[in-house]
Formats: sequence, structure tokens, C-alpha cells
Amino acid sequence: MIKLYDEGVYLLNGNTLVPESQAAPELMRKKEDAHKGTISYSILQAHNVSGNEEQLKIKFDSITSHDLTYVGIIQTAKASGLEKFPLPYVLTCCHNSLCAVGGTINEDDHLFGLSACKKYGGIYLPPHMGVIHQYMRESMAGCGKMILGSDSHTRYGALGTMAVGEGGGELVKQLLEQTWDAEYPEVIAVYLDGKPNPGIGPQDIAIAVVSAVFKNGYVKNKVMEFVGPGVSSMSTDYRNGIDVMTTETTCLSSIWRTDEDTKAYLDKHGRPEDYRQLDPAQTAHYDGCIYIDLSTIHSMIALPFHPSNGYEIRELNENMDDILHEVEENASKLIKNPNLGLNLRDKVRNGALYADQGTIAGCAGGTYSNIMEAAHILKGKSTGTDEYALGIYPSSQAVMLELTRNGALADLIEAGATIRTAFCGPCFGAGDTPAHKGLSIRHTTRNFPNREGSKPGNGQLASVALMDARSIAVSSANRGRIMAADEAGYEFECPEYHYDPKAYQHRVFQGVGKGCSEETVICGPNIKDWPELPELNDHMLLKVCAYITDPVTTTDELIPSGETGSFRSNPMGLAEFTLSRRVPEYVGKAKAVMENEKARKAGNCPAEVADIISRIRNISGFEEIQEEKIDLSSTIYAVKPGDGSAREQAASCQRVLLGGANITVEYATKRYRSNLINWGMIPFIMNGNPDFEDDDYIFVPDIKKALDGDMSDIPAYVIGKEIKKLSLAIAPLTDEEKEIIQCGSLINYNKAHKA
Repeated sequence: MIKLYDEGVYLLNGNTLVPESQAAPELMRKKEDAHKGTISYSILQAHNVSGNEEQLKIKFDSITSHDLTYVGIIQTAKASGLEKFPLPYVLTCCHNSLCAVGGTINEDDHLFGLSACKKYGGIYLPPHMGVIHQYMRESMAGCGKMILGSDSHTRYGALGTMAVGEGGGELVKQLLEQTWDAEYPEVIAVYLDGKPNPGIGPQDIAIAVVSAVFKNGYVKNKVMEFVGPGVSSMSTDYRNGIDVMTTETTCLSSIWRTDEDTKAYLDKHGRPEDYRQLDPAQTAHYDGCIYIDLSTIHSMIALPFHPSNGYEIRELNENMDDILHEVEENASKLIKNPNLGLNLRDKVRNGALYADQGTIAGCAGGTYSNIMEAAHILKGKSTGTDEYALGIYPSSQAVMLELTRNGALADLIEAGATIRTAFCGPCFGAGDTPAHKGLSIRHTTRNFPNREGSKPGNGQLASVALMDARSIAVSSANRGRIMAADEAGYEFECPEYHYDPKAYQHRVFQGVGKGCSEETVICGPNIKDWPELPELNDHMLLKVCAYITDPVTTTDELIPSGETGSFRSNPMGLAEFTLSRRVPEYVGKAKAVMENEKARKAGNCPAEVADIISRIRNISGFEEIQEEKIDLSSTIYAVKPGDGSAREQAASCQRVLLGGANITVEYATKRYRSNLINWGMIPFIMNGNPDFEDDDYIFVPDIKKALDGDMSDIPAYVIGKEIKKLSLAIAPLTDEEKEIIQCGSLINYNKAHKA
């Protein structure tokens, strides 16, 4: 049972929930003090340097990036005057470890990362050694800490660390000894009761929670604080698997109460000093509560195309045709190609649904306890010799070493599974792509469209369903027939994990505090500097180059993962893929806007733009407007963009194509909005309906003045078939964010302040 409270709650002595409506007057009088009794409050305020409890300015204990993002971050910081890494910065090579892709460029980026760590003083984790979040769990996370990562799944709450996934610009700020700025967030209690039944794994609980809270936005941009007696019914390794999936709820961060098992985990990893007991105060107040009876959670499956599309596997098997038909219908609205549909019902044979592939991988699936349980289930069995195939990716060399020593990998190999090194590829479409029309069951983090690597634009379509490693193993033992592990009737007690750091000691570069300014950062031929970006002018003229009406637009749709990764260090090369899987014509349109503006600035104003400016001068009050005070740029309209990955490229790729703004109903995540701001783009929201069309121009006069106002009603004009008034708005910005936008980017802002 999962229950969402529609009001604030008090937690008394860590185990008694009292809704506000049932609280005694004496308790209500303590609300303000009780609000400070959460674990979240104590950690956030310990890292807040603003002096204002409501307007946070956070300095983190450490930061981390992988090889899809660290080149761009360091290039941005270099352009802004970086001299050294002022805090521990971990660079991992887990997203583009397949070094044959794109010639030498993957390994060129890795050499860039190593040389940057030598010069500026960082930690460098070479390819195949560990996925970013597993290494951070093993080596960096600790009770009461805060960690910032340029990956949306930066979540180490089960180790008492409040971690946040953001775009690269926010890491640049930390490297330049600036702050992460946010309003104090609401904190939601996640009260865990009971304990999971045999066969139930962390992904089952995670899918159930995401399904309960994603669509209603219950925890959007809030902190999830895990409390209650059920926490101690699970090992820390198990908790990690739930915690990393909180990203899919769109929460801001997560934190868990700690206990003896947390202490044992940190002791085992050689860091006993990083443990301290974290509990809410005897009286703590939360802005809401998710109550979960763990004993009621059954084996789950998240069908395409979102982790919130969750069903109990037993429910799916009982109502298969109706459920699959509904999923196919919903998929057709996303794919928008009448010749390319999702056909899950084709996978039904003799009343059972069959997958073509299984994968257990990454920060969510590749943990020790998940793989151990899968090995137990598959010992002495066979995955079969037909198309179904099972791939296992242990999350780090340390985990793989233990699985090798205790024989678990041998059991899996004998069953027909193939073992790979630590790699995040299956999570974002850079590894294990199934065949056209294939269905993959995965214990990974996401199942968005194309996360498995297919390309609908090329007529290819595959799909992913998320499941726990336990149910994937049971299904694998039955040749891909999707089955529930909690119906398999088995008991298993996971053997103790023995952590051996030798693999890291003998291979990881540890350079914190040892930077050498004489070292050279090595840049391969694909590593390019950021282009010059213009400052904000007095007036904006925006051309709508993409008009997207989907309920949610993911970061993967804004800038695809997978094959685009080979251009991650080449801003203009990567920009060629912007919206390629959703609006293929966008890049051509945006480039045309960029060329028109270049020609206009050179004194050769194209006829189309001249006509638009002439029509602007027909608007009352703008008859004498000076053309040089107007800048032309492109914009996209989307209902709710930015769900998913933290990759700043979703914004930077628009910006290097002269994107000036986004116009939306709302932003799916704080991190995507922050990315827009850090790249000098204005995060507009609509007041009312979007009364414009694709290819229309939108004139926003006096935008600089608007930024100095309350920004709740910014007049604009649609210059389309007719001229229409439009009302835009911008949610509150800090003074620094306003200045970044006016400068045209975080790079420009930092250059101006350095001067």
C-alpha cells in the first residue's frame, strides 16, 4: 500500500505520523520549530553560506562528472578563468567507454580528463573501472555531506548524503567557488513500514513509488526524506537501488535516516569517519508524506515509455491484452509515425508476454546484491539458445572482483548470461540495442523512447520495460517469458560483501590537492572551444523553430543520447543532433535564423526579417524602434520540457544555434531551467494559451527592463499571419541569474567579473 497525504504531517519519535488535521493545538504551535527538525534542514543549512534560511546558497563537499559532460564543463571553467579544482572533483569514464566509436575521440576525451586532473588536481577513474554513482557511493559519499553531479541520477541519500544532479553550468560555479542557489525546498517524508517479501527488489519498490507520484507532481523539486522502521529492513546496498530511482519522480534530492547497516557499509569501504547517525528530531514537520507498507509491494514492470508506467507483473499477466493495447495507443501519440508502431501484443505467445533481451546494469541494477540474487536464481538453469539474451554489467571493478571470487559470475556465465565491464551505455542507448521491434527488459534507470538505442527517424523501433533484477532472472530462466520473482517461491540470504580497493589503488589517479599548473590539458582534434555568444539586447525577436505539444518533452528528445555522444566535446558538431528524433527540421530552421542574423548584422538584412521589422514598426509605440536594438534568435515551444537527464547540452545545443529562449507551460525539472539560464537563454512560461504557430515570429520588447520588473506579465507580440498580443512570464530569478542572462551565458558573466 502506498498512501499520499494531502496535507503536512508531523513525525514523532521517528515512528508516529500525525497529519496536521489531527494534530493537537500544542503540536501545531511547534510547527515552525518542527519544520527545522528534518534531516534535510540540518544538512542544507550546514552547507548554506547565504545567511538566509529560505534563500540557499550552497557549497558542496565534492562534485562529479562522467565523460559525456566533463570536457564541456572544464572547457567552460577554463574560459571563465579556472586555476585549480577547489574541491574534490571526480571524473569518470563510464558513458563513452566504447573507444572505437568515432575514431579516437572517446579516448581523446579520456586523455583530456586525466590531463585536467593532473593540472587542476582531481580524481580520474579510467574506462571500465566503475559507473559514476557506484564509485561515488564506494569512495566519496558520507553522512551529512552534499555532492553535486552533472548527471541526473546523482543520488546518494541512502548513505546520508544529499546529492543533486544538475547541468554542467552549476558545476562550473562550484569550480569557480560560486554557489548553487535555490529556494529552501519542501521536504516530503517517505515513511517506510514493514519489510519487502522474498523476490521483491529495489526496482519493484522504486517503480511503485514513481508510478504513484510522477504524474501528479507530488514531489517535484522537493526533497524526499526516507524515515520509519522499514528503512532498517533493507541493506544499504538495497536502499541504494531505490534511492537512485528517486530522480524519476522529478524530486530535487533525497536523504535517508542512517543506522548500523549504513555504518557497516562505510566501515567496509574503509571510511568509518564518514558515518554519523542521522535521524529527524523527536518532533519533525514535513510538507507531505508518502506512506509505504513494503510488505504490500509486488513484482513490478514499467512498460514503455516511462518509469511511471508501472504495473504489477501479476496484473499484467491477468489483463495482458487490455494493458498492452493501451500502452500501444499511448506510444502512437509519442512516435507520431503511422508507419511505425509499438506492437507489444506481437510478443504474446500462448498467453504469455516474451522479451527478446534482458539487461542488468548500471547504478540501479549492477549492484552486488542484485547480481548475487540473479545468480542464485539462474544457477543450474539456461537462458536458452534462441533470440533471448541476458547481459550483466557489474557496477564497478570492486563489485566484479567480489562476484568473481565467490563464483557468482561463473554461475551466470554457465546459465548463458554474458558479463560486461562497468558501463552506463544500456541506460541511454549506447549499448545492447535490441533488434527492430525488439522488447528489452532492463534493471536500469529509464525506459524513455529510444533509450535502448533505436532510431524511429530511420524506421527502427525497439522498446524497454523496466523490471527488477530478480524478475529479470526468473524471466531469463524461462527463455524471456516475463514472470514475477515474488511468485517464484524462493528464499535467499545474500552472502556478505567483501570490498577490496586494490583495483582502484592500482589504477585510479588521485590528484586532489596535487594539481600542477605546468601540466598541459591535452585536447584531441574533436575538442572544440565554445563559440562566442551574444549579450542580451534591448528587444528580442524570436522565430519559433519547433512547436511541441506532447505532455512532456524529455532531455533525450531535446538532444539524443547514444550516437550523439561522440560529438559531446564539439559544440557545433553536437548541435547538429538537436531535436533530431523529435523535430528533425529544427536544426535547419535554427541555422537559417542564425545565418539571417549574421547577414543582418553585416548590413545585408534578408527580406523576410526586414518585413518582420517593418511590421513591428506598425505596432503602436514602436514606430521609431531602432533596428540595432533588436536581436534575432530562435526559440522552441514545448508544454513541459526537460524531464530526464541533467545534460546541459539540451540547452547549450540550442544556444550555439543562436537559441534565445524557451516558451513553455512549465519546466519539468529545475535542472533544465537552470541549464537554460546558465547558457543565457530566457526561460519563458505562458500566461494563457500559446496563440502562435510554428514558424511565427514573436517580438518581446524591452526585455532588459522586463528582467528588472516582477516578470509576471511580459508583453509580447506574435508577428504571424496577423499581429496578436501575447503575455509571457518568467518565474523568479536571482540577481545573479538575471545578470547571466543579460551577459549571454555563464562564460560571459564570469569573464566580465574577472575583468
